[in-house]
Amino acid sequence: MSLLEQYEQQYAALIAEITAHIGRLQQQSASERNELCNKIDGSLSEAQELLEQMGLEVRELNPAQRSSFNGKLQVAQAELKRLQTEYKQTKDKARSQQSNGAYTTLDLGGSDYYEDVSISNDQRQRLLDNSERIERTGNRLTEGYRVALETEALGAQVLNDLHHQRETLQGARARLRETNAELGRASRTLNTMMLRALREKVVLYGVGVCFVVAVGVSLYLTFAPSTSAATS
Repeated sequence: MSLLEQYEQQYAALIAEITAHIGRLQQQSASERNELCNKIDGSLSEAQELLEQMGLEVRELNPAQRSSFNGKLQVAQAELKRLQTEYKQTKDKARSQQSNGAYTTLDLGGSDYYEDVSISNDQRQRLLDNSERIERTGNRLTEGYRVALETEALGAQVLNDLHHQRETLQGARARLRETNAELGRASRTLNTMMLRALREKVVLYGVGVCFVVAVGVSLYLTFAPSTSAATS
């Protein structure tokens, strides 16, 4: 298990503990409430430190994993902020009820019994509400984790596609270099053939000139003595 996963488990346990403590806050006496508030404050600080540690760990991940865990980190930060707001509202409400004398007992025996039953029902309702809140929190974390996994899978697929495209481009670049090399060889071969044809043409012209000169000289040598004899 990685360090980041350990932080996630610790954070989930802290969130569940904080939610349970907030649900019990209005049911405690003044001294117990203060002690519970100190525990909640400590747990909230610890949760904030865990989120900061998770943020530092996320920065060390590769881009695909970083985008996935950034989504989960944002969900966790939003959940912690919601708990902080709920804690403040619950604490203010409990103090207001205490100052207004909401929890007073009557000296009549029969009314004490009905008040205990009312308080018990109220506590049961609060416990049910807390259980629902914990369940909703778990559902939100699960949904956030699912979205993070989908984002991670999408990122991995995009990286894979980019890798294939890069290989295709590299193959095309290699084929282009081979084509350029073949064109260069073909151009050199064509230039060689043109130079050879030009040399052959010059040689042919030279042979033709020499042949004409030879024919002319032969004709001259053939007819020149005859002309001289006739003249004599």
